[in-house]
Amino acid sequence: MDKYKNYKQLRWDEQEGTDYQIQLREGTSGIAVIAPHGGGIEPGTMELADEIADCLHTFYCFEGIKKIRNSDLHITSENFDEPQGVRIVKKSKAVLALHGCKEDEEVVYLGGLDNELKEKIKKALIQAGFTVEKSPRPALQGRSQRNLCNRCRPVGGVQLEISKGLRKKMFLNLTRQGRKHRIETFCKFISALRKALSGT
Repeated sequence: MDKYKNYKQLRWDEQEGTDYQIQLREGTSGIAVIAPHGGGIEPGTMELADEIADCLHTFYCFEGIKKIRNSDLHITSENFDEPQGVRIVKKSKAVLALHGCKEDEEVVYLGGLDNELKEKIKKALIQAGFTVEKSPRPALQGRSQRNLCNRCRPVGGVQLEISKGLRKKMFLNLTRQGRKHRIETFCKFISALRKALSGT
């Protein structure tokens, strides 16, 4: 269970700049690559989203920067209402949301309502050697219209749940310092996602 039901509750107890910060860089493609649980909340997702977006796509991250208990900052995607993130998603033609799940096996769970983009992403990731599946857990399938990734126009977006086992293979380790050191798997993942988003 999340400690906070929404951002309005969170901001009463947590201090922006001390406990969390918001990263935003607007691109020109009309596509947004977002990490609503970045930093210490779901480690590695912010770094991946930032690199995938580069200078072309819009990048947004809600980043946990607490020394401990960053999980307190997790707001489920259906309730996520941080104003800048919601604004970015609503004005985008396509959204790719990156999340981290706890599984130890090296897998990407693919969800969201944009079936066309999902197929492009699935194909690109499989060609790059990644295992892509539909999560057996409905909560990780991103099927709700209220899910942050699906609040874009016209058909919704795509949600990637990247397992802890796979994220560990992308960095030296998942600590704040370790995530500064990206390794080959990280580069392969970025290349595959950029390929999938090209022409979207």
